[in-house]
This record gives sequence, C-alpha cells and structure tokens, in this order.
Amino acid sequence: MNDLLPALWAPERWLGLAWLALAGSVLTLILAAGRRIGRRLNLRLWGVPEALVAGLIGLLVAPSGPLPLLPPHLMELWGGLPLVLLTLVFGSLMLGKPLPQLGGLWRPVGGQVALALVLAFGQYVVGGLAVLLVLQPWLGVSPVMACLIEVAYEGGHGSAAAMGPSYAALGFPGGQDLGLAMATVGLLSSTLVGGVVVVIARQRGWLLAQDNALPREAAAVPAAATPEPPAWAAWAVNLALVGCAVLIGVVLLQLLRLGTDAIGGGVAEVGRSLPVFPLAIIGSLLMRWLLERSGRSHWASAPIQSEIGTLSADLLITSATACLNLALLAADWLPLTVLALAGLTWNLAVTLLLAPRLLPADWFERAVLEFGQATGVAASGLLLLRMADPDDHSAALPAFSLKQLLLQPFLAGGVVTVVAPLAVASWGLPTWTAFCLGLVLFAAGAGLLLAQAGRNTEPTAAHP
Repeated sequence: MNDLLPALWAPERWLGLAWLALAGSVLTLILAAGRRIGRRLNLRLWGVPEALVAGLIGLLVAPSGPLPLLPPHLMELWGGLPLVLLTLVFGSLMLGKPLPQLGGLWRPVGGQVALALVLAFGQYVVGGLAVLLVLQPWLGVSPVMACLIEVAYEGGHGSAAAMGPSYAALGFPGGQDLGLAMATVGLLSSTLVGGVVVVIARQRGWLLAQDNALPREAAAVPAAATPEPPAWAAWAVNLALVGCAVLIGVVLLQLLRLGTDAIGGGVAEVGRSLPVFPLAIIGSLLMRWLLERSGRSHWASAPIQSEIGTLSADLLITSATACLNLALLAADWLPLTVLALAGLTWNLAVTLLLAPRLLPADWFERAVLEFGQATGVAASGLLLLRMADPDDHSAALPAFSLKQLLLQPFLAGGVVTVVAPLAVASWGLPTWTAFCLGLVLFAAGAGLLLAQAGRNTEPTAAHP
C-alpha cells in the first residue's frame, strides 16, 4: 500500500493525464470549428462532412502542415484514438434500434445482401487485379495494398486507421496513411459522383414513381407518456450501456483468443490480430436483446445513441485526417490513384448494371444507398437516398438496415476486413483474389436466382 501511493502521485502519471486532457480538448475545439464552418457554408447540402473540414484544419496546424502549431506528442496521442473511437461507434450501433423480427427476414433483404456482398468482395477482386497486373510489375508494391479499396471504401477512416498496425506487421507500413487518404477520396466521391448519378436517374426515369410507390407502413400508435429522466441521467445511462457493449466485446475477444491459441498456427495469428471493434457490435446486439427481454428498452435512447456514434465518428475522421502523412501520399500518389479509380469504377458498374437485375421495383433507391455506403460511409448513402427519394416512398431504408445488421460484423471493418491481409500474406494474392472472385460469382448468382423466383410469384400477389 505504501508503494502504491507514491506511484499514484508520480509526476509522470499526472503529466500523461494532462497531455491526454489537452489532446482531447484541442481535438474537440477543432471539430467544433469544422462544424461551424460546415454549417455556415451549408456543406451538408453538397455531401461534404463537417468532420472532414475539421480534419483539414487539424492537418493545416499539424507539425508537418503549413502552419505547424501543434506539438508532435499531441499528434502521437491523436494517432491512437481511431481504434478507441471506432469501438465506441460499433458499441452504440444497435443499442438504439429495435431488433427486427426474424420471420420472413430473408425474402425482402436477400437482394440487398447479395448486392452488398458483390460490392465488397468485388473490391478485393479489382484491387487484387490492379496490384497483380499493374502496380506490382511496374512499381513493386506490397501485395497487401490490394486490401486498401475495401478497408477504405467499405470501412472508412476508422477501419483504415485501425488496420494500420496489422499492415505494418505484414511489411506494409504506409498502409494506414494510404488507407486514410483513400477513405477521404471515397467519402467525397460517394456524394459528388453519387449526386450526378441521381440526376441522371431522374432524367432517365429510374426513380420509383409516386403512383407506383410501395405501401407505407401504418403509423405506430403512440405509447403512453412516460416521465422523461433528466438529460444528464439519460446520457449517463446510455454511455454506461455503450460501455457494457464494449466490455462484452472485450470478453468475447479474450475468449476467442484463448480458443485460437489452443488451435495454434495461422488460426492463432488471426485471433491475435483481431481487434475488439468487430466484436463490440455483438455486444451492442446482446445488450439490446437483454433490454428488450427485460422490458427496459426505453433505457436506450435512439437520439442519444445516434449522437454518441456520430460524435465518435466525427472525432475519428478529424483525428485520422489530421494525422495524414503528406510526404508519403505525395510519393505514392500513382498507386493510390489507380486503386481509387478501380474501386469507384467497380462500385458504379455494379450499381448501374447488376442492381436492376437483383432488386425489386425500387431498385435505384436501394442501389444508390448501397453505393454511398460502399464508397464512403452510411451517412453518404442516406444523403443520396434523400436526394432520390425525399418523400420516403421506397422500402430502401428498412432493407438496408436489415442488411447492415446481418453483414456489419463481417464487412466494412469487420472480421473479413481484419482477416484479408493475413490471407494475402499466407495464401498469396492470386489465391485470395480467386477466392473473392468465387464469392462474387456465388453472391451474384444467388441474388439473380432469388430475384427470378420473386418475379415468378409476383402475379399471385396483385396490388389492391
């Protein structure tokens, strides 16, 4: 006990806490400035996230920026934030949403799942082909670079930052900065290119006409009024729920590592490399299930959980963008451009050519929502959906939400994103690319068969 007290009062400990407080305060101020600028310029109307503006401000005042005001140690602390913030995003993801009824789940969401799988694994295919046929013969790049399209476009800034240590351990130390840069390109492309696609769709008559709109669900009967708890108490409860979800993810990760260590070999390597954030969503789902089973689902406030996730994601984008290595990006602009264009071309081709054959009548609304998420972030997809379907006539949003529930633990920063570079290193890039191509063909074939079966049964279900 006598030895513990001096350790608690050690100057180094208090100095470290002071640096953490300073790093958090400065990051919050920069995000507030970015949000203020974004609102004044109405950047949301153009699909430009305010957090990206904040990140550019941070990049401006970073030690390597044109106005170096921030100390290097503060940037080192920011560099460790993305993994923590992404875990919070995943931990809050499902807490504020009612669990869907499983009966009849597959039929309405099957085409959406097939489209998402084709987009995601196809990004590994085009990335692998670009590296094997162009970038390796000409520039001698690392084969792990083939994973950047999926981790940046599907996963976004959080996944790109979280995968940095794994890339470095596999001999690709620049993977984190290149992934963050590609995530920024995807974020802008998803809304700018997607906005153009919506305009074209409106001119060509691809949008769901109002007189053919799908029937909307009846409005829910308002529940009996319940006393609202104080704001601080609601926030405390919801933060505690997120903490419990993350804790469940940590416990699951430790159990998984114990199991994989017992197996040994490559399986053990996968277990040791897996971060906690893909399992935090399982904790989020489990906490939501416990709340609904106990009749306390009102504890989880949808607006507060959404704000927790949004704030965490904004802080993540701000810190990740501010920590970009500009010198590395300038040196590797050519492979970055090749991969970014390859991924964008694939996403556009699948959205415009395959989606009409996989999805029902509101195919474009569903497809453009998927394009936004698969190129940028889910918020980009929602923005494009509002542009294409401002009056909410389509069934795109419910199908997308159910698809996210099914696939989020695996793609876009999930288990597949973590395992992919390990598979490239152990199997070899040609084998991994061929494996992903097989999955793309299987998902597309299954989706086409499901769509054909649905069309064959349409005459028996006439509209009233």
